[in-house]
Amino acid sequence: MYQKLKLGFAPTRRNVFSKKDAHEQRILIEKKLKAWNVDYVGLDWLNEEGLIYDPKDSPAVAEHFKKAKVDAIFAPHVNFGTEEAVAKLSRELDVPLLLWGPRDDAPLPDGSRTRDTQCGLFATGKLLRRFGVPFTYIVNSSVDDPLFERGFKNFLAAASVVRAFRNMKIGVISNRPRDFWTVINNEGELLEKFGIELIPTTLIDIVEEAKKFLDSKELDQELAELRDRVDYSSAGEESFKKVLTLKIVMERWAVEERLSGIAIQCWNALQKVYGVMPCFAHSLLSDNKIPVACETDVHGAISMELAQAATMYRKPSFLADLTIRHPTDDNAELLWHCGPFPLSLAKEKPYIGKHFILDSHSPGVSEWEIKGGKLSVLRFDGDFSNYKLFVSHAESTDGPFNKGTYVWAKFRNWPKLEEKLVCGPYIHHVASVHDRIMPVIYEAVKYMKGVELDPGEPGIDEVQSWLRHEIDEI
Repeated sequence: MYQKLKLGFAPTRRNVFSKKDAHEQRILIEKKLKAWNVDYVGLDWLNEEGLIYDPKDSPAVAEHFKKAKVDAIFAPHVNFGTEEAVAKLSRELDVPLLLWGPRDDAPLPDGSRTRDTQCGLFATGKLLRRFGVPFTYIVNSSVDDPLFERGFKNFLAAASVVRAFRNMKIGVISNRPRDFWTVINNEGELLEKFGIELIPTTLIDIVEEAKKFLDSKELDQELAELRDRVDYSSAGEESFKKVLTLKIVMERWAVEERLSGIAIQCWNALQKVYGVMPCFAHSLLSDNKIPVACETDVHGAISMELAQAATMYRKPSFLADLTIRHPTDDNAELLWHCGPFPLSLAKEKPYIGKHFILDSHSPGVSEWEIKGGKLSVLRFDGDFSNYKLFVSHAESTDGPFNKGTYVWAKFRNWPKLEEKLVCGPYIHHVASVHDRIMPVIYEAVKYMKGVELDPGEPGIDEVQSWLRHEIDEI
């Protein structure tokens, strides 16, 4: 379902500085965008320079970008730039805006200067504030500077998160489990504040549709692809087929409704009417970038979509319980759930078994430890009309064997984070992904009106230092 981001490329100059130097800088920047395979819409149609410098052109450029459906704007100042043109264009589009300019050359032998790019960036930043336009800024640097590459690619990922958030549709299968007050959400408020749509259906509808696929080519194909990949002997083939029909139906529904994710009541009604756990179906769907949140956790599904969007959909997210502390490491925590973690992340040959906690002990639960590495955890949540986005980095670590799907995650200061999470507005569910996404979320939240960034590890100062290329790791 992912579509490549489209960037509105709006380089700007000011008349009193060198047109020749401005043109040369624009060409250098475009070569870099092409080298990075960026899909962009430029201004070659506007004038022979392909630059915006007349504020009267801002409405036409805005209309052109709207028709092209750009997801973000990049307004490099190829000399001083025209702040009025950039501010009016950006205000009209209301998409993420990147402000940057190539570092100025030394003054010429006669003492004159050709661009004064940095000076113009100060002017544009001030006017954008007056216009109420949020923006992302990369420190004045050369087009070949690693600082520029880091900031630019981080901005694109942030724009991916913003696009996902502003176009969110979550499928909701049944109501929450009776005892799970934690996953209560305000559907009207999600729609009114953020435009997030909830698309409801019932378990009966899903199960009745799933039964239609018990003897189908679609099921035969799913089974053929998985027969040698997973061990489902404990679950039994008939039960395994039922789980796969749930996957087929939810995937078709998601595609038909253009869903960003799904929240499902995974127990106990489903076991009564269909006799299986849907965990492995969740695993397969999340691997296909259709995140599925257990226990009708709508905010969890939103969190999963934001987490994978932060990786530009290169990596799948998974919904984890913050479950228990590590028995010997005070800064490590068990990220676990009954079995929905993506199949592609399994460390060894996956095993499909029966639920070890629920009284039904129904089959369909995945059993594997997932691959380790660098991790991020994220939670979108709120109460009393106040919404926050918690995000923190972690790293996998060794720990005891567990049933279900799991990974042990080590933090710098887990007790501090635990206190933050308990005191709210969060719950025990977090979206997780194998990437470092704090800098991406830091930028994205600027464009997510009504959402407050709530950083875990690293802190804001460290994120900003990383973006300025002062440190290599966070």
